[in-house]
Formats: sequence, C-alpha cells, structure tokens
Amino acid sequence: MIARIRGNSKIEGEITVGGAKNSALPILASLVLISEEVKIERIPDISDVAEMISMIRSAGVAVNFEKNIVLARPSNLRGEIKEFGSSIRASVLLLGPLAVRMGHSQLHYPGGCSIGKRPIDIHLEGLRQFGILVDEKTDMIEAVVDKIPKDVKIDLRFPSVGATEHLMMTSVLIDGVHTEIRNCAKEPEVVDLGNFLNSMGAQIYGVGTDRININGVKRLNASVHSIIGDRIETGTYMIGALSSGGMLKINGISDGVMHNITNELKKIGAKISTYENSLIVYPSDLRSFKLSTGPYPQFPTDLQPQMALLGCHTKEYFEITETVFENRFRHVDELKKMGANISVDGQKIKVMPFKLHGAKLVGNDLRETATILFAAAIADGTSEIEKFEIIFRGYEKLYEKMKAIGVNFEIIKIDREVS
Repeated sequence: MIARIRGNSKIEGEITVGGAKNSALPILASLVLISEEVKIERIPDISDVAEMISMIRSAGVAVNFEKNIVLARPSNLRGEIKEFGSSIRASVLLLGPLAVRMGHSQLHYPGGCSIGKRPIDIHLEGLRQFGILVDEKTDMIEAVVDKIPKDVKIDLRFPSVGATEHLMMTSVLIDGVHTEIRNCAKEPEVVDLGNFLNSMGAQIYGVGTDRININGVKRLNASVHSIIGDRIETGTYMIGALSSGGMLKINGISDGVMHNITNELKKIGAKISTYENSLIVYPSDLRSFKLSTGPYPQFPTDLQPQMALLGCHTKEYFEITETVFENRFRHVDELKKMGANISVDGQKIKVMPFKLHGAKLVGNDLRETATILFAAAIADGTSEIEKFEIIFRGYEKLYEKMKAIGVNFEIIKIDREVS
C-alpha cells in the first residue's frame, strides 16, 4: 500500500484516542481463561486486534466484536493453534494460559515489528518455573504442564512487559498455588490487565509495582471492563502537534497514564494542560534536550521515533539514547531522505533542527510509519510512503482523525487487503 501525503500542514483541532492496543492484546489473550461471559469496552479496531481475535477464536473462545466492544464466552477450548502463523508478538501470551487450561498448548513463533531481537526467553524461563515443559521446534512452540510446585518464585532478568503479563495470566488459574514475580514491569497496560483479571475474581496483589503476588483460583467469573486510553497514540499526536506548532485537544485519555510523557515534554518547553480525561497541547518554543528510553516510569521506547521528528523542530539539538531495543533507529534513514540532520552513535542519536521536505519513504515498523506520516504532513511539498499498511496495526480510525487535525493524505495504491 502506498499513501500520498500533502505537506505544509499544521496539526491542530480535536480528536479522541482509542483504547490502548497494548492493553487490548493481553486482555484478549486472557480470554482463554474465562468460564463465563465477559464484556470488554474500548477495544481498538486495528489489525493487530483482528489477528488476536482470530487466534482466540481458533483456540475455542466465542467472540463477537462490534463497535469497539467484545463479548466473549468459552466454547470448545483447545490448546493447539496451528492454522496460521502470527505476525504479532503478543500471540506468545496464549502459550502459558492455554497450557494451564488444557494441559498442553502449541502455537507458531510470534512475529512483530523489526525493532530488535525481542527474544521470548524470559517468557519461557518463567513458564518452566511453573513446571511447564517447553519444547522449541523449528517454527512452533509447545508447552506441556508437568508437576507444578505449590510455591513459585520468578525473578525476571529484565522488567519485560510481555513476560510480566504472560506469567501473571498463567498463574491465576493454578488453584492452590502461590506465585511471586519479582522485577516486574509496571506499565499502565500491565495494571489494566491485572485489574481486568481481578474483576473476574483473580487474586493478584501488587500489580503496578516491581513485585506481584498471585494466589491461584479455580475459575474466573463474568465481568465488564473498559480498557484505558492509548498513551502511545496520544503521545504520537501530541508530538505531531508540537512539531508543527499547532494547538490540539486530545480526548479519551485515562487519568494518570500520561504523566511520564507529559513531564518530559514540559521539561523542554512544551505547553500542555491536562484534565481528568483530556489534554491540550499548545504552540511551544522547544529547547534542546537529552532523553533516554527505559521501562516505565521512564520515557517509552514506543515514542522514541516520534521524538526524533520533534528534534527537527527544537532550537538547537535533540539527543536520545535507546536502552530497550538495539534496532530502533530505522526511522533515521527515512527522515534523512526528507533532509533531516541526524547522526547515529551506537544506541544514541543526535538531531539538529532542520526544515523537512517531501520525499519517497518506506514504512518499516508501526511507530516509524506513524513518525514519517506526521513528518510528511509537516514537510514542504508532497511525500509518498510505501508499506503504509503497517500503521493500521496500531492506529484506529486513521482517516477520520487525520482529517480532523488537518492532515491531507490518500491511498494511491493497494497491493493487498488491510484488515
């Protein structure tokens, strides 16, 4: 798919962000644990969600998805998902929960954006602590429940969001077993998953801290849950507005989830007013700055590419160090095509202010594609982005929102269907 974007736009107006992709995917994966019907609101209508729904349906969960609401109930659950490979990394979250429910599970290796090695060894090490036998084959992973100890203690080598979620989900239905997970991820999306599981009767304590304790229960009950607003979508639009000098109101933000992002932006001169469920970004004079990504509450790696765009519009320079993924600078080459003055030194980039111009670009991963979309909207002239379809993995109602904030783009070529 190729998109054509007209430049010289000021990103301004008012939008409402959707539910968090990084909450929706683990919450959907956890539906293989349910025993009664559940309702989940604010599920974003994006291609990654469509793929996860296909996978849990294949596992035997009856799912109806309409108008951002999922209604799900257990049906003929099974542990093997062999019909198709997954292009999303979150598919690995099904391995442990399905093994606990069915005694075994089998699925394809997970996919995802090309932003580094992203190994699943922390996931698998944790599953083995539960007495689950894991067999890694050429393109499949199989898990078989062996002998589960009465007391499980897991120390994560790195506060991995996915591993924290995976092991938390795996533990909730191991009745009579106490699990303690240490060095946990503390992201708001992890908290959202824990709140959802607890709303069904799970006994999870300490979610949002670096130590989580879980007492396994026999079953999970019916529940209604609304997921939090997407802080990465919000941050992307905020940075786009700041880069263009526009005034933008963003609705649908969940209270408390944006602090680490807004605080860093305010440090460099961004004028932002925050309210209970919304915020406003104002035209701002931005100072030069240095920033490092890291696990929450540090600045999120998913907004690092967008910050490179912002660096083109600061007074002097911008410097950022990437500490989470070793291959997350592919956007640099695309921004350089537009005239950006960026240098890379190991895991650090330095961006000098520069007025961007239109160019022919390629979207290589989700957040990079969002970055170059906004870069193209701000730049002088017209740009084209190949492989544009990847952006639909994480940005809901893109056409509608781009129109609302004054960005003019059109799809000029479709190579394959986009869900």
